[in-house]
Amino acid sequence: MKKIFWIVAVVLVVLLFSGSCTAYNRMVTGEEAVDTAWADVEAQYQRRADLIPNLVNVVKGYAAHERETLEEVIEARSRATAVRIDAADLTPENIARFQQAQQQVGSALGRLIAVAERYPDLKASRNFMELQVQLEGTENRIAVARSRFNEATRAFNISIRRFPANLLAGIFGFDQKSYFSADEGARQAPEVVF
Repeated sequence: MKKIFWIVAVVLVVLLFSGSCTAYNRMVTGEEAVDTAWADVEAQYQRRADLIPNLVNVVKGYAAHERETLEEVIEARSRATAVRIDAADLTPENIARFQQAQQQVGSALGRLIAVAERYPDLKASRNFMELQVQLEGTENRIAVARSRFNEATRAFNISIRRFPANLLAGIFGFDQKSYFSADEGARQAPEVVF
């Protein structure tokens, strides 16, 4: 009888250990997916930041007296590239800080494009048009990267909150990750005036 008890106990311990290893490995995989998705978000924002100096230089040639707008774009880009967040420190506050810096870049770029609208020769410039298309593509890539980040974050958060994985998550220090939320004012529809 004792022999059967020990055999059953050993089998249960092995199964428990095996299940724990599998759950732990799933959490590691999920966390890596979130980190990778965050790196993709940063890469797309960096791509946009890399395009800005080229766009500014093209506009500068046509609209040299719009110096204030050009400087504002360069300054916003500089502030945005200075904000770095480690994937291990994705708190709501850090993501909001990152997002605010990126909003300033987007706003400054919007003003730069508005300046460009006043210069027909600039709008017809092949360089300007190509850069504008690249920026539009980058904005789309940013939206996709943010969406993929949120999907990876959702999957990870679910995996560490489910029982019994939540017990292991607490033991091994896996915490929930924060989502990338909508920009401030995004819920309000833009006003179109003719």
